[in-house]
Amino acid sequence: MSLGYAEKLSFIEDVGNVGMTEYFDPPLLLQDKIERLAVMIQKSKHLVVFTGAGISTSCGIPDFRGPKGIWTLQREGKALPEASLPFHRATPSMTHMALVELEKAGFLKFLISQNIDGLHLRSGIPREKLSELHGDSFMERCPSCGIEYMRDFEIETIGLKETARRCSKVGCGARLKDTVLDWEDALPPKEMNPAERHCKMADVVLCLGTSLQITPACNLPLKSLKGGGKIVIVNLQKTPKDKKASLLIHGLVDKVITGVMEFLSLRIPPFIRIDLLQTIFTQASSLDEKYVNWSLTVASVHGNRAPLPFIKSVEVSFSESQNMKAAVLDKQPLYLKRRTVKSTNPFNIMMKLNFSDGCKCSSAEITIPIDFKISADVFKDDKDSILQNLRESALTDSSCGQTSIIEKKVIMVPKSEVIVHAIVTNIVKFDRSYGDLSNGSFKRKYECLNGIIPSRKRSNGRKPRAIINVR
Repeated sequence: MSLGYAEKLSFIEDVGNVGMTEYFDPPLLLQDKIERLAVMIQKSKHLVVFTGAGISTSCGIPDFRGPKGIWTLQREGKALPEASLPFHRATPSMTHMALVELEKAGFLKFLISQNIDGLHLRSGIPREKLSELHGDSFMERCPSCGIEYMRDFEIETIGLKETARRCSKVGCGARLKDTVLDWEDALPPKEMNPAERHCKMADVVLCLGTSLQITPACNLPLKSLKGGGKIVIVNLQKTPKDKKASLLIHGLVDKVITGVMEFLSLRIPPFIRIDLLQTIFTQASSLDEKYVNWSLTVASVHGNRAPLPFIKSVEVSFSESQNMKAAVLDKQPLYLKRRTVKSTNPFNIMMKLNFSDGCKCSSAEITIPIDFKISADVFKDDKDSILQNLRESALTDSSCGQTSIIEKKVIMVPKSEVIVHAIVTNIVKFDRSYGDLSNGSFKRKYECLNGIIPSRKRSNGRKPRAIINVR
């Protein structure tokens, strides 16, 4: 089994304390501490949140140092954990989404994360209010112009190395680099400087799910103390910074944060994932002008050679008036090539997109009208408003699988029409049941097109590899 990020890291002997005892505050004490934390947040002028791997374990992403962490199990000679779903399909937890609401409500001023899972950005935290100290497994950055590219697939390298793609900015074209640090890499000033500045400004630094062992990141919360700020630590294990904390809570992070949200009368918003793909219809006349040779490509918006990880296969069929054989595209690149008599009447290509493991509905359908003419209906609509309308539609229907066109453009050589489609592939609603403070786990509610959560078992019998947050 591949360990993903952990497997790519350089070897070091000392990884810090692992497998430490977990402590759970009793229910009444936990309730009291949650209310104290809620009051601190309510009164705060500059709240900074500092997150670690503990906020993502409920997303199916194992940590390193917990009782079932990668390094803990390795040290004990035990079998390593298996990921419950592909890394690229991990969805934000209650805590991730609660932080989004706290930011929108004006409480959260800045977020600092040691995680490389990209879930804070995916949840909706604005990039300008986030420092990802150790990088993001789904982000590439241009070293020349600084543009960042958020991908729907895991970047293949770590250690700030060059990747297979180039910057798409006109006039640039530099080779992109991954953003995930290896052990010897220094924290990038672009992430570290704002993190330091906001910690110095903070009157409350809330540390969630972190062992606070990795330097220099673990010392950032301490920078609030000189200005009179307070540190709150929510973690099941003891940390080296516990004595510096004004409030220490031993409880599940999701449990604590949902209790805080109830006290503040704030709702935890649902998570709705929207994925993008592009269809490329290319045509050319035969030499005798009697036929049209055409092809259909279903590709990633990140480039024709980039993977399309949320699509397992595409079933292609045609209008009943066309005597064309249906096809199943199940090997990437997803490509279909046909020849049609030039006098053929307009017809429709119907595509059933079968989703991969981790999507909460099994498929979606897209229809493309074909008339072999370059359409004048070329547009690039407001992407943000289209995506918001899709989210609202998904919530209204309590289902996923909705689609919408974001962009349509024409390429003259070769003669092609490119359409960018947006598709709702996941909806996660969080059960608002805060009453039980026994430090048990909360449940997520998944909404799907057919009301059934697809099996996470892979059809080829292989198991998804485990990816973990480390630093």
